[in-house]
Order: sequence, then C-alpha cells, then structure tokens
Amino acid sequence: MAKVPAAAVAAGGLVGGYAVARWTRKRPLGGVALAAAGGVAAYEWNRQAGPRAAVALTTAYVAAFAGSHPLAKKVGAWPAVFTVAGTVAAASWAVTRRAS
Repeated sequence: MAKVPAAAVAAGGLVGGYAVARWTRKRPLGGVALAAAGGVAAYEWNRQAGPRAAVALTTAYVAAFAGSHPLAKKVGAWPAVFTVAGTVAAASWAVTRRAS
C-alpha cells in the first residue's frame, strides 16, 4: 500500500471537509470528514515525530479550521480554505522532515 504523507492528509482533510459540507449542505458531514482526516494525520504525526509534535500540529490543524472562517470573510471561502490547508501542509512537512 502506498504511503500518503501526513501533510497531504491534513491538507486534504481541510479541503475535503469544506467540500463535503458545501456540496452536501450538511455541515456535520463535513465535520466528520475533517475529523477523520485529522485523526489519521495526528496518528502519523505521532508516529513520525513524537507526541509533542503531534499535539502541536493537531493544534495547528484545529486553529487553521477555525481561522479559515474569519479569513473567508476577507478573501472568500475557497481561497481561505486553500490558504490554511497549504499552511498546515507546510508545517507538517517541515516538522516530519526534521524528525526523519
């Protein structure tokens, strides 16, 4: 089975969670997608870089989700989601690369 980087899982969770919520018009369903990807990413962060890094990156993931809402009022929904997803992916990549 191919290994998917935690950075891609986290970014995909933010983008996918928003997409599911928007296209199904069911915000809780988007939350399930967001949480599922966040859980997988947190597991990988813990495995690759340890518990402290996993807690820090999970906090960043949740903060990115929350921060996308006020950012969306300034730049639009999709640009905000892509911005926070890219930021979390970059942080994830930097932390897991350093740990390897």
